[in-house]
Amino acid sequence: MSPATRRRIGWTVAGTLLLLLAVLLSLALGSRQIPPGEVLDALLHGGSGDNAQVVRALRVPRTVIGVMVGLALAVAGVVMQGITRNPIAEPGVLGVSQGASLGVVCAIAFLGVHTPAGYVWFAFAGAGLAAVAAYAVAGSGRGGASPVKLALAGAAMNAFIASVVSAIVTTDARALDEFRFWDVGSIGGRDGEVVVQTWPFLLGGLLLVAVMARGLDALALGDDVARGLGHRVALVRALGALAATVLTGVAVPHIARALVGADHRWVLALSALLGPVVILVSDVLGRVVFAPSEVPVAVMTALLGVPFLVALVRRKATVPA
Repeated sequence: MSPATRRRIGWTVAGTLLLLLAVLLSLALGSRQIPPGEVLDALLHGGSGDNAQVVRALRVPRTVIGVMVGLALAVAGVVMQGITRNPIAEPGVLGVSQGASLGVVCAIAFLGVHTPAGYVWFAFAGAGLAAVAAYAVAGSGRGGASPVKLALAGAAMNAFIASVVSAIVTTDARALDEFRFWDVGSIGGRDGEVVVQTWPFLLGGLLLVAVMARGLDALALGDDVARGLGHRVALVRALGALAATVLTGVAVPHIARALVGADHRWVLALSALLGPVVILVSDVLGRVVFAPSEVPVAVMTALLGVPFLVALVRRKATVPA
């Protein structure tokens, strides 16, 4: 076994242990502090006390959703960086995030949908339509959907969709109130119904990414080299955009790549472990820092991620004159 492989296996094991610790913290900490022993007892042996009810009814669904969200965002970030060859790419590059927002806003304002479980389907539909539109624009003309054209088409799509969302919410106060809660990003108050409705999409997206991991390695070498290795560049990018749309971070893929190298099979695996860790730790901090109030997980994630992103930009900007 080579030193590089041993290092990759070591970091993967470490990532697994960090994820288990994050899950335990998510189940134990909050406005009510529950000893780890009682958490394990509630999970393994049932129990009818108040702490056991809190763990099973409130914190288990919240933790499972946090793991799913972190896994999806981290893997989507790796895929978007691979197909665009952009080290700070994320699903917003193709307008996916704004498309999901538009789907939810339309569901609230025009279709009378007012539950998180109901938002899911419209978010998927909006994200998918936005990604298809951006890819169609980038793919038109000579050269096909190159990384630069994808970035430009995605930026244009983001600006257009954001203006449509603003137009709707500024003329509908109720839609603004509901959308604001959804948009700020929180995994609190969610139940098992959301998990049941979304896990097939998560599984499908992860399987698609696993199949195309070699193609992402080839794209990292350039389009001409990828074609020379027998990969259909346009198909790899289209499948990658589809996978990112279904999964829809930024920071987690960079950490994983720094630890295990450029092989996307290892990067995807470690990102899938570290993504949930970031989400769960952010959620726990949001619960305990200003207890008994809570800070939404998206806010805490942004606060934790900004210093890393600044450091990344400073490092990338250091090039010979």
